[in-house]
Amino acid sequence: MNRYQRMAEETANYPRERALDYVTLGLAGEAGEVANKVKKIIRDDAGALTDEKRHAIAEELGDVLWYVAMAAKEIGYSLDEIALMNYAKLRSRAKRGKIGGSGDER
Repeated sequence: MNRYQRMAEETANYPRERALDYVTLGLAGEAGEVANKVKKIIRDDAGALTDEKRHAIAEELGDVLWYVAMAAKEIGYSLDEIALMNYAKLRSRAKRGKIGGSGDER
């Protein structure tokens, strides 16, 4: 994941003075594009997920990943660190039977 993050950084072109704002807004926009493609599959294709639609979603997920990588960089974390932190959190919740439900402090 760190290798991808370093490669992704080579393509970064955004205002440094608003870097975190920029990448966070981009992440929200791209996540919305993923959701919109899935919504249209439900609306227009009766939920049928074709290879073409799967590929289009995968491309949007790539954009999400790019923004996640840049957001992590902007707050001083590597993607490896983010992934391992998330895994530890989820593993702890699973061990305590708290995967379901809501709230950050489960």
